[in-house]
Amino acid sequence: MAFGGLEKKPNGSPMADINMTPLIDVMLVLLVIFIITAPLFTHAIRLDLPKVSSQPARETPQTITLSIDDAGKLFWNDRPVSFEQMRARFADAGKVADPNSKPELHLRASGATRYDVIAQVMAVAQQAGLERIGFVTQPAAGAQPAR
Repeated sequence: MAFGGLEKKPNGSPMADINMTPLIDVMLVLLVIFIITAPLFTHAIRLDLPKVSSQPARETPQTITLSIDDAGKLFWNDRPVSFEQMRARFADAGKVADPNSKPELHLRASGATRYDVIAQVMAVAQQAGLERIGFVTQPAAGAQPAR
């Protein structure tokens, strides 16, 4: 055996090297245990997921572009409309049953447009049930996009 006993060696020097065989045996046993048990943890939850025959096509919502010039005149998709016509069109657009297919409102307002006109348009759109309202801007010449 490689273990040192209680008897004295003839030259009197202590054992200089450690026997690595038992350490390697233990490490190999642990490695085999981990290799065997690792696949058990990855498949712990079994689910029976439903099968789908086909994916329905998602419809992109309609986009309404409402432009407001310096004088407060309204343009529905580049066609002039009065405030009352805009109110009626918003009411028609807000009557959609599916909330995901409601149209998006893109507001294009001149920099000199009075804020109260924009606020009135937004209030009418909100009352009609339009929830997605965005402002269209034009970046300055030479401006870098935000990162």
